[in-house]
Amino acid sequence: MTILKFILIPIIIIALFSIIGMFLVYMERKVCAFMQIRIGPNRVGKFGMLQTVADTLKLVLKENFSPKYIDKFLYNLAPLLAIIIPFVLTIPIAYSKSWQIWDINIGVLFITAFSSLSVISILIAGWASNNKYSMIGALRSGAQIISYELSGGLAILTIVMFSQSLKISEIIASQANGWWIIKGHIPVIVSFCIYMITITAECNRAPFDLTEAESELTAGFHTEYSGMKFALFFLAEYLNIFILSALGVILYLGGWQPFHLPNLLEFNNIMDFIPAPIWFFFKVFLIIFIIMWFRWTFPRLRIDQLLKLEWHFLLPLSLLNLIFGFILIMLNFIVK
Repeated sequence: MTILKFILIPIIIIALFSIIGMFLVYMERKVCAFMQIRIGPNRVGKFGMLQTVADTLKLVLKENFSPKYIDKFLYNLAPLLAIIIPFVLTIPIAYSKSWQIWDINIGVLFITAFSSLSVISILIAGWASNNKYSMIGALRSGAQIISYELSGGLAILTIVMFSQSLKISEIIASQANGWWIIKGHIPVIVSFCIYMITITAECNRAPFDLTEAESELTAGFHTEYSGMKFALFFLAEYLNIFILSALGVILYLGGWQPFHLPNLLEFNNIMDFIPAPIWFFFKVFLIIFIIMWFRWTFPRLRIDQLLKLEWHFLLPLSLLNLIFGFILIMLNFIVK
């Protein structure tokens, strides 16, 4: 049975996240169309729902062309590393009370540490491609992700401090009497806003998509990739969005726990009737919708503006917010 689990669990994860990746691409196109008062995909399948399936088949069957003067080993390693990281990050995610692969006692640290490795695949891709546009995009990504990880880590540390644990199940359990976004007062609201900005930057999403700036760098670090290798980068981006949004749900929105209101027993019973995985995925896709909303609302920043936003504003604000949260804990304003 143990061997069977080791075989079936990876297969289920790969199948589930491949479907999620394709759905997020479809969702991206529909949200974009909604923002721009268009229809979006509407030809292939009902409401265009098979458009992403058709695009996936096209990428799978497309020729894998490789430029002549590249580092072949690193060139082939980069997309493989990019797709492995989000699959590893699914291990500690809790989709419900009983639906979790491994409730490791440092779950939050595990996710933040492994997610930071995604920049390595981008740097490898930019270097190995032997292309100046790819190299510039990779260097931008390194500066961007490393910078915004500081504020993101401090935002996460606020919730870790309040819940007094790095374990995913214990952080969710600490929100049984109310989500942190509701009962955490000003420090958690500020922390959530900072977290939303930082995950948008870490996923290279507009207005922080300087690594893939089409108007400047063709396609950035994956300019020289085509076919299935490009598809792996494409899928990895959306899976990273899903993972970091799921972490945001766990930290701020109660994870898989339903929405409750005090002194409203009948309303709470109705909320409890909805299965936990549905609550979890609903919250995750709500955060993803907000991230997509950012993309189709704000213009792209310049690299100097991007770094100034982090070092001059977000990082000092994160430090002050962390200190403010600590003071509230010492004064017993925050109850676990």
